[in-house]
Amino acid sequence: MSKAAPSTSILELKNQVCEKRKGLYPGRVDLRPKQRGKGYADSDTLASLGLHAGTKLYLKDLGPQIGWVTVFLAEYAGPLVLYLWCFTRPWPLYDAGAAAKPVTTAAKVACACWTIHYAKRLLETLFVHRFSHATMPLSNLFKNCSYYWGFTVFVAYHVNHPLFTPPARPLFITGVVLFTLGELGNLSIHWALRQLRPAGSRVRRIPQPTVNPFTALFSAVSCPNYTYEFVSWLGFTVMTQCVPAGLFTAAGMYQMTVWALGKHRNYKKEFPEYPRGRKAILPGLL
Repeated sequence: MSKAAPSTSILELKNQVCEKRKGLYPGRVDLRPKQRGKGYADSDTLASLGLHAGTKLYLKDLGPQIGWVTVFLAEYAGPLVLYLWCFTRPWPLYDAGAAAKPVTTAAKVACACWTIHYAKRLLETLFVHRFSHATMPLSNLFKNCSYYWGFTVFVAYHVNHPLFTPPARPLFITGVVLFTLGELGNLSIHWALRQLRPAGSRVRRIPQPTVNPFTALFSAVSCPNYTYEFVSWLGFTVMTQCVPAGLFTAAGMYQMTVWALGKHRNYKKEFPEYPRGRKAILPGLL
């Protein structure tokens, strides 16, 4: 490896390593000060990290990697296609005559809501989200797709079944309103988070409410995007009164809570002035 100047970035250092080690590429390599712990950011320079000649760095092979965008597109496109397929009541899932039987208004609206949600996710992946890391482990593709695709068929099979019984109208309307508010709020938060990070950077700032009223939730929780996501699926569960939908909502809320608690801890650790009154995901509770 050639001698590195103080202005050399971690990414440039990774490129030098990969030139010497066949089978490695920068996204698969993590350079860190200790064998265990967090690696350096690609944009950091040797000078900014206080590294000098003779400093020992540890290299960790992260294994096969895949782009975040690719994973997100795969895990979100699957539910969109699979739900619409189940909505037609295909023969492999239902009896031969199931497709000819009437479809309730609740099932039609539920299909529209599901479609809107995952179409929104696909568009956000392409045009809104800015990722701090370019890649993730390849194994995540199979894990994430199994979760989303499996739950989609589980929920869609029951909601689109000829024997599906829609809830009372007040519950149905309540569910639709909750779902709509959750989707609008989630999109608003994602857009606000986009504005915090300039394109091509890993800048991190404390999220704050904007003129958009949906972002007022930033005053109460660190991850209002997860809060609104939960509201959306709670609304879907109420509008369908479907147990599988409720299980999907509960599983999603559990995972989002784990993520939110982790991000909340990171915010408090990174920003000494972080607002003390904020919770992670549920205002005043959690």
